[in-house]
Amino acid sequence: MLSNNTIALVKSTIPLLSQAGTAVTAHFYDRMFTHNPELNDIFNMSNQQSKKQQFALFNALAAYATHIDNLPVLAAAVERINHKHASLNIQPHHYDIVGTHLIETLKELAPNEFTPDIEQAWREAYALLADVFITQEEGIYKTTESKQGGWRNTRDFVIDEIVQESAKVKSFYLRSADNKPVVGFQAGQYISVHVKPKGCNNIQIRQYSLSGVQQSNGYRISVKQQGLVSGHMHSLNVGDIVKLSPPAGDFMLQQTDSPKVLISAGVGITPMMAMLESIAASKPGVKTQFLHACIDSTEHSFANRVNTLTNSTPNIEADIWYEQGPSQYHQGRIDLTPLTLPLTNGEFYLCGPTPFMAAMKAQLLSLGVAQARILYEVFGPHESL
Repeated sequence: MLSNNTIALVKSTIPLLSQAGTAVTAHFYDRMFTHNPELNDIFNMSNQQSKKQQFALFNALAAYATHIDNLPVLAAAVERINHKHASLNIQPHHYDIVGTHLIETLKELAPNEFTPDIEQAWREAYALLADVFITQEEGIYKTTESKQGGWRNTRDFVIDEIVQESAKVKSFYLRSADNKPVVGFQAGQYISVHVKPKGCNNIQIRQYSLSGVQQSNGYRISVKQQGLVSGHMHSLNVGDIVKLSPPAGDFMLQQTDSPKVLISAGVGITPMMAMLESIAASKPGVKTQFLHACIDSTEHSFANRVNTLTNSTPNIEADIWYEQGPSQYHQGRIDLTPLTLPLTNGEFYLCGPTPFMAAMKAQLLSLGVAQARILYEVFGPHESL
């Protein structure tokens, strides 16, 4: 436990953090990658270049300093980070590295304000936080490893089949290279793919939502051709080998009988397909509305499969919006107002570009949906809607 004095000293640095902003985390990452270049094999370099990771870490630091005297407030955020870290195989020694560079960054950026007393307070506070993460992540590793088909770190998978779902999205059916069973997952979760793209000096790790139902010895992911790793995935062929971490993630279909509303845009359809398949297979009696938006028919992934599921499962309904071009579907962007939705007892799941999800959440809140009933997944560093 932290002393009241330690808590007060950490909280006293909140104005300093706010004033410095993401300069703190930018300096931290520059420093860490200079002294520990091996971490380039873990961190998403695209998110470093876009500054998304710096922003996410700054928000996490500010939240920790603000709520250090009431850590249960951060429980959901900690769980989300635990899953992400487990997918990256983060180990205890990584926390030592991060702690060193965090403290040194604060000393270098604010040598006058970051007094020895404040430095010691931050060391104690960071040690507490690191211990929480290490303990909970080891729990995830052990739980996953102990399950049938489970493993720790990475495992080789063979690309068994590749299906073109739309102009820019391919589905990859991945089978365990040893043909042994693989651990199960909850619809909505993701797996991490570890690859070394052509011309890249480092391993790159990306998380992709699982887009299909559980298979005995493999998984399905569906990848849009954009960016370094996704572009590399689109260059692979049947028979190629990729390394995967076990399924992880805190965005999961709730196993209740409450009505479900799945709202997605673009490639955000991928976790929704896993949810839709799961509902159709195991809870076909649950009232489910599948709402999806895309640019036009060329970018409409899984159209035939969704039609099949709606035709074969009476309690599943689908509404589709095209932003461009004539179609048999709705035109423009999703407007929830005219729809009959389970506003008081439904569960609402969102996935797609962050502005899209923010707009959907705003519509739902304006219609009276409780915030606790709105769940969402961000592809990349977490952002609040």
